[in-house]
Amino acid sequence: MSLLATLKDAQKAAMKAKDKPRLTAIRAVLAEVKQREIDNQTTLDDAGITSVLVKLVKQRRDSYTQYKDAGREDLADVEAGEITVLESFLPQPLSEEEIATLIDSAIADTGAAGMQDMGKVMGVIKAKAEGRADMGKVSGLIKQKLSA
Repeated sequence: MSLLATLKDAQKAAMKAKDKPRLTAIRAVLAEVKQREIDNQTTLDDAGITSVLVKLVKQRRDSYTQYKDAGREDLADVEAGEITVLESFLPQPLSEEEIATLIDSAIADTGAAGMQDMGKVMGVIKAKAEGRADMGKVSGLIKQKLSA
């Protein structure tokens, strides 16, 4: 079953269960997917929908941090709930060992020798780990490997 079909089924289930927080988060994803499809005049595949989910989770995390810093626990809790819902549609996260193996193989595949090859390595890894790993942390690990 495609990710879009899964999202639509989850939307129906949330409507039937009258689960407003979950329904709100799912509708946000579906709206963003539809907007991207209209803007780019294409149909998004699972990888495209995953990138939308990653973007929305990142936005929610930023909002959560800002609300926490401002002392708005009520709004921070709403964002935390949406993060949980959105993350449930993302693929299983990679373990530290899997990330290290992925980085090593990407460096070997691209023949990266130094920091000037960072973009090549990130391109290979992003295609394989999008939504399954924090790309900021992955970037830091790649920098450590390439500068060593």
